[in-house]
Amino acid sequence: MKKPVLYVLLVLGISLIAAFTGFTTEQVFAIAIFVGFICGTLLFWEFRLAFALVGIALLLGSGLLDVPHLIEFASLDVILFLVGMMILVGYLEEKHFFNWALDKTLPYINHSATKLMTALMIFSFFSAAFVDEVTSILFMAAIMLRVCRHYKVNPVPFIIMIVFATNIGSSATVVGNPVGVLIALRSGYSFPDFLRWASPISIIGLVITTVLSLWYFRKPMAELQASIKRVHQVEKEAGTAAAEETYDSKDMRLPGLLFVLTIAGLIAHKAIEDALGLGHNVMLVGVALLAAGVVLFVTRDHAKRLVETRVDWWTLSFFMLLFASAGTLQYVGVTSHLAEGMINLTGGNVRPLFVVVTWGIGLLTAFMDNVLAVASFIPIVGDLAEAGMQVAPLWWGMLMGGTIAGNLTFIGSTANIVAIGMLEKEEKKSISFMEWFWPGLVTVIPTLVVATILLYIQIPLMLN
Repeated sequence: MKKPVLYVLLVLGISLIAAFTGFTTEQVFAIAIFVGFICGTLLFWEFRLAFALVGIALLLGSGLLDVPHLIEFASLDVILFLVGMMILVGYLEEKHFFNWALDKTLPYINHSATKLMTALMIFSFFSAAFVDEVTSILFMAAIMLRVCRHYKVNPVPFIIMIVFATNIGSSATVVGNPVGVLIALRSGYSFPDFLRWASPISIIGLVITTVLSLWYFRKPMAELQASIKRVHQVEKEAGTAAAEETYDSKDMRLPGLLFVLTIAGLIAHKAIEDALGLGHNVMLVGVALLAAGVVLFVTRDHAKRLVETRVDWWTLSFFMLLFASAGTLQYVGVTSHLAEGMINLTGGNVRPLFVVVTWGIGLLTAFMDNVLAVASFIPIVGDLAEAGMQVAPLWWGMLMGGTIAGNLTFIGSTANIVAIGMLEKEEKKSISFMEWFWPGLVTVIPTLVVATILLYIQIPLMLN
């Protein structure tokens, strides 16, 4: 079936279902526009911003949304946080800070395929957790491609493994993923809250994902091990070593200091807010903006270029319009209707609702990107809270469902798409849907089951 035909059928079909399930005419129209936006994004990815702009224009033109609410729903706090972090990370990348850190580590781990891939997956996990998943995959995929070229092995399975670890790591902290930023700023949870509830489960998820990935890709791992032995033997006999790009450690002092102080500020933001009598998560945004400001002072003449080239304005514009569109569903009462239905379905019991939300988000994520899935669901959780439900478990369920299930398909997360793009550009190789789906299925299901169980048994603690 051709994409335009499928697009029309999906929008009409979902709109008709909404019309016959108790939604008002105004709500059906809002749903139709939102579904048109989402389906257009999924089917015609390169035109996602165009669909977003048209969707918002239709909402404004139909009177379903006004300019003050457009600004309110656009989540400028989330956008400004991402702008600040993108400027900082762009500066660190230009100074080769991450490459320097990894180059310091590689000589100790590149004599065994298992040690090498385990270390690279761990590094991917922590870089995603403390920088963000897109930046992490940009430099980790580049390093992985460099390693694969050196040892002359097919990079596809190893790129997939790196992406898996990156997505798991992105759930560990607030800054790892736009999903985490959204959840933190809408739920009021702080960086330490993420360290308490998300980080331990993410680390366990990394262990499960690493073990299962090494097992699933055991044949490529054996080929890598054989190549490592062969290359090292040749280098030993020739009296040479692999040429590695080196960086002066003195040049890394300022970037390293900025990175450490920013992470420390993000971790301590709640204590700063309490000391200054500020509102929830004000300094989460403030620390990111302060770090970006310092970077621009440091870069001086290059500051404008840094802002223009290192901030992903295309994606941020899309996010603003996505959030505004999802907020409109709440504004016209669609999400309260859905929330009421979910309460009736589960009898108002948070435990079954937690399972439904976690796995529902996971399923949506696999086929519509985790940011889209979570942004669509947040207004529903907000209405559940207004209805008097304890929603703390739902926030963490959304986080784990969205990030872990992002590994299931190659459109489940932005990091996946970025990595595939690099693979196609650098190596002229592509990854088929099933080539990604099977290892994704093998790793995602056990990891999400364990995450669900670990969160489920802690629900009484969350409610207290």
